[in-house]
Amino acid sequence: MRADKVRDLDSAELRAQLRDMTEQIYRLRFQILMGQTDGVKKYRVLRKDRARALTVLRERAAVEEKG
Repeated sequence: MRADKVRDLDSAELRAQLRDMTEQIYRLRFQILMGQTDGVKKYRVLRKDRARALTVLRERAAVEEKG
């Protein structure tokens, strides 16, 4: 997911997607540990998407704190 698409979402939708991504990362981690290596790329992409979403939420919190 691109950063501009993340910024278009409202905070509630973003938090819901974060919950989803965290759960998917958890499941993929177990698949990778069990030797199913087909989930490695998706794992990396999900981690980056989750980081983008967290960054946008922190940016919004900082703006609300200032103003």
